[in-house]
Amino acid sequence: MDLRNIAIIAHVDHGKTTLVDELLKQSGTFRENQATTERALDSNDLERERGITILAKATSVEWKGTRVNIVDTPGHADFGGEVERILSMVDGVVLLVDAAEGPMPQTKFVTSKALALGLRPIVVLNKVDKPDAEPDRALDEVFDLFAALDADEDQLDFPHLYASGRSGWADADLDGPRKDLDALFDLIVRHVPPPRQQSRTDEDFRMLATTLGADPFVGRLLTGRVESGKLKVGATVQALSRIGQKIEQFRVTRIQAFRGLGQQDIDEAVAGDIVSIAGMSKATVADTVCALAVDEPLDAQPIDPPTITVTFGINDSPLAGRDGKKVQSRVIRDRLMKEAESNVAIKISDTPGGEAFEVAGRGELQMGVLIENMRREGFELSISRPQVLFREIDGAQHEPVEEVTIDVDDEYTGAVIEKITGTRKGELAEMKPAGEGKTRIIAHVPSRGLIGYHGEFLTDTRGTGVLNRVFHEWAPFKGPIPGRRAGVLISMEDGEAVAYALWNLEERGRMFVGPQAKVYQGMVIGEHSRDNDLEVNPLKGKKLTNVRASGSDEAVRLTPHIQFSLEEAIAYIDDDELVEVTPNAIRLRKRFLDPHERKRQARAAS
Repeated sequence: MDLRNIAIIAHVDHGKTTLVDELLKQSGTFRENQATTERALDSNDLERERGITILAKATSVEWKGTRVNIVDTPGHADFGGEVERILSMVDGVVLLVDAAEGPMPQTKFVTSKALALGLRPIVVLNKVDKPDAEPDRALDEVFDLFAALDADEDQLDFPHLYASGRSGWADADLDGPRKDLDALFDLIVRHVPPPRQQSRTDEDFRMLATTLGADPFVGRLLTGRVESGKLKVGATVQALSRIGQKIEQFRVTRIQAFRGLGQQDIDEAVAGDIVSIAGMSKATVADTVCALAVDEPLDAQPIDPPTITVTFGINDSPLAGRDGKKVQSRVIRDRLMKEAESNVAIKISDTPGGEAFEVAGRGELQMGVLIENMRREGFELSISRPQVLFREIDGAQHEPVEEVTIDVDDEYTGAVIEKITGTRKGELAEMKPAGEGKTRIIAHVPSRGLIGYHGEFLTDTRGTGVLNRVFHEWAPFKGPIPGRRAGVLISMEDGEAVAYALWNLEERGRMFVGPQAKVYQGMVIGEHSRDNDLEVNPLKGKKLTNVRASGSDEAVRLTPHIQFSLEEAIAYIDDDELVEVTPNAIRLRKRFLDPHERKRQARAAS
């Protein structure tokens, strides 16, 4: 059968997964009476809850005698490691752009990777039926983006379609019939070249492993595109590392190809197809699976280095072990190593004591997703504040700088620019109108300055602003950036918080806990209204007497306390604080729980 391998790339929330849903439906993948879910490829619980794609996933459809393998990629730059690996498996990309928003930071990120590999894109202007859509402006901006990314003549001469993924249509003209996606299917078959590997079926078998999965019945599954030759079930092959070292020799127990939403066993894999193979025990992502006669590994696409690091440690608070069952450092280390094996954008290293582990990755969201997955699996952890990784270039210390794109109401632009260019050492790159009453601000800000900024940003813009960020460059160190200005309220007792005590503490600051919440010495229970830390007693009840008077019995009316999400908590803490994460709770606490030790450390720091 004729083959086409494509990836769908776009900024987060521009409609990739919804478009894939419609491609599957209109290609006849589903039966007419088959029950289907929205965003079918977002099979992970976290993906469904957050409405974003985290893991790249493959599917395939048949169209007029051609099998089209489609890879749905994440849109967020924190999961860019997935995109960089996946693009080496395909021969073309469909770039989806929101007709109202135009190209956004992640559009630039994934497009630069695709253009660098020489892939010729198809541009689909999605959501053109929105009231604020400006498809012509968006198309011009896409062309300018390609030119800025040094696209060649063939890449600049890209075909484009107007579409609405949710409504299930794509047309070459804006005023087309708006019936179905036939125009997109035909354009993919016509514009994307068949895999060049199909001419190498007579050579020895070689495949570059791109993703690692696991099946409870089959074991480890390595997915990739067959670069040359054929492979049959039962054949004996070997795995080579990136440097050509032999990792293992194994017998292939199963070969699976993508068919619709599932995978189907096949007897033989041929060059050009995307398949999963089972039987190995050690081979992993970026290794080459090949015939025994091959001694040279395939080139693996280089992955951008991590930019932040977070320390994962055991939970040593007084409430440790009450929620989760996986609390030992050995179990935490095994889980992190397993994650690093399948996620090449994460690097794990041990700290000197061996009780904690440095996890380096792309951003706070990537770390938040990993921690959230671990807490759902029953782990208890203590997490440090993210630290930016520095790099020495030409003898000078350099730090990562991110390009921040902000869409905000005109009335809040002053507050946003002041914060970004003032205390956070950013530089304003561009400022332009973005629709009625809106302004788009583009600035280059050190990654250090953006840690913990998102909460402030939402407060400054009354929740109406939209902030997107993507790695821009390494720049010389820009000097100290002040952290959180407010101090915190620290519990000086162990027990359950009392409503009367919290009510009296409200004049001191904002609370993070409610009545009956379990607290302990050293736990952060609120934000102080001043810049110093304050130890308070949240257990102090009202003194009772046998005298009653109408004016003395005041009703306790508590202001709703702040409930942090995982990412918000990690961004909020200071260097001397930790986030305690359990399956049922997220708590903030001081790094040193003993009050005398805390004072000694504070004196040493000052």
